[in-house]
Amino acid sequence: MGRKKQHSNLPTFDDLLIPTLDAIIGLGGSGSIEEINTKVYEIAHIPDDVLQIPHGDGGAINKVDYRLAWSRTYLKKFGLLENSSRGIWALSKSGIDSKTLDKNEITRTVREQAKNSQPKTIGESEQKTQQQIEYEVEVTEGWKENLLNTLYNISPSAFELLAQRILRESGFFQVEVTGKTGDGRIDGKGIVRISGFLIFHVIFQCKRYKSSVTSNKIRDFRGAMQGRADKGLFITTGTFTKMQSKKRPEMEHHQSI
Repeated sequence: MGRKKQHSNLPTFDDLLIPTLDAIIGLGGSGSIEEINTKVYEIAHIPDDVLQIPHGDGGAINKVDYRLAWSRTYLKKFGLLENSSRGIWALSKSGIDSKTLDKNEITRTVREQAKNSQPKTIGESEQKTQQQIEYEVEVTEGWKENLLNTLYNISPSAFELLAQRILRESGFFQVEVTGKTGDGRIDGKGIVRISGFLIFHVIFQCKRYKSSVTSNKIRDFRGAMQGRADKGLFITTGTFTKMQSKKRPEMEHHQSI
């Protein structure tokens, strides 16, 4: 009885489904496990004493984080989340509204899927026709042009969120999109850890160009980053001249998508 009372404030994994979704939405559509969990603590108002409850005898992970792992798994199986090999979790599509979702429906649907799932068999419907193969080859060969066309047509905010996702996938953490009018041409910031103990604060700027980035843009970015971060990252769909790539490499890095 005493143990049950001690854990009375501990949320169940299904209690954490919607807060997990809200956390990822609040983080811009993607986030590392650490970022998502920290955001959920805030959204769900989980007190410190509850976060200290260990899972199992080893105590390597707390109960809340263990249940959050199940919450992410259920949201993924329900089709709302996806995750990468680097541990970054993201919304499977834009425009997800957590207010329209019910935790009981998510739990019930996923459990029914597990109950009804059967081993896959190779059938005629799963075999690729020659026409499909030729189409895939065509798409593969033109992937860069198709990607650039997509990037040119998305909104500026969507491009910034994509840059945020790319940085997270590349090992950055605490990545935020901060771009606003009058923000000195800075679109976001983050932290990168090198070799496990070197940490650098990085600011980034995102520009969609079809040609080379002008020297003026790099000069303006360099001026904007002075005194604000250790490193600067200029992310663009365009290209850089050789002179731009050689200038002040200790100050900023240029990345072309």
